[in-house]
Amino acid sequence: MAKSKTINVKGTEIVLFQNGDEDYVSITDIARHKDSANTDSIIQNWLRNRNTIELLGFWELMYNPGFKPLEFEGFKKQAGLNSFVMTPKKWIENTNAIGIISKSGRYGGTFAHKDIAFEFASWISIEFKLYIIKEFQRLKDDENDRLKLNWNLQRTLAKVNYHIHTDAITHVLAYGFGRLGLQSITADTHPGNLRSIQILERYGFVKVNGMENIYILVSGE
Repeated sequence: MAKSKTINVKGTEIVLFQNGDEDYVSITDIARHKDSANTDSIIQNWLRNRNTIELLGFWELMYNPGFKPLEFEGFKKQAGLNSFVMTPKKWIENTNAIGIISKSGRYGGTFAHKDIAFEFASWISIEFKLYIIKEFQRLKDDENDRLKLNWNLQRTLAKVNYHIHTDAITHVLAYGFGRLGLQSITADTHPGNLRSIQILERYGFVKVNGMENIYILVSGE
């Protein structure tokens, strides 16, 4: 499970994390936009909705082979009644759901797959949902830029045996430290590839302690 990240949406810090390849968003943090003192009650009120139960159930049927459809049908019949009570824990434990996750600890709370979290945000505020999507996309674009940077650097180093692309490496470093504002850039190379290691060291990269093939260059050094 990847390290948690945050986005700031209209003054509200919202935690995200990746579970495998899927993005999950804290609906506890989204609920704080409406009422920071009663986030659990807000989530439970949303879960009592028949439309919410249908959303959660149909999502699970599409993406979760281990989902329990009979339990879902039972909840769907009860949803909307005054006596109906639903919590994230109850939904997860009874249906074997994966679209909603409860986490403990410093960045704990109730998380939902982005598909579900955006719908919850829409229930809170259409405007707030649009701002969340905007900031979420900005974060993903930044991550893609970093991946492209690393790919370009590795591709350039792979060619040094027959052609040293010093201009290309210089461009990659300028883009990373300049446009992206990175504090450091890492590169990996085979321990026996002395030519690549020489090129890295020429540009100021140093070996990371305890890592045989990882080199790092810190901004300003």
